[in-house]
Amino acid sequence: MGAEIVNFSGGVLTLKVSGKLTQAELASVQKAAGEIIDKQGKCRILVLTENFAGWERGGAWSDQSFQAAHDASIERMAIVGDRKWEDLALLFTAKGLRAFPIEYFEPGQLAAARAWLAAK
Repeated sequence: MGAEIVNFSGGVLTLKVSGKLTQAELASVQKAAGEIIDKQGKCRILVLTENFAGWERGGAWSDQSFQAAHDASIERMAIVGDRKWEDLALLFTAKGLRAFPIEYFEPGQLAAARAWLAAK
């Protein structure tokens, strides 16, 4: 289904991911996010998943050009999704290997995810 930028407000870039994510969709949303980050500066990222079905096989998933160009401008990332995707999502986003913290929240914890993003 895809990935799209939903909003950029108060320093928080909100993305929505649904269905089976393709590498081309990820590259497209990363390009758009990169343009916003270049224009706005530091930000925090909120990823909302809806009916997420995993990642499509094939494609250049190992491309780290977005991370190389923009990780220094990202302060935190919160992912909100079904608990069954937590381990894979944290592996996919390289939690612990990036310069900013990444946390995972269940759908009923959206307020907690927003509060965590807002914390200093």
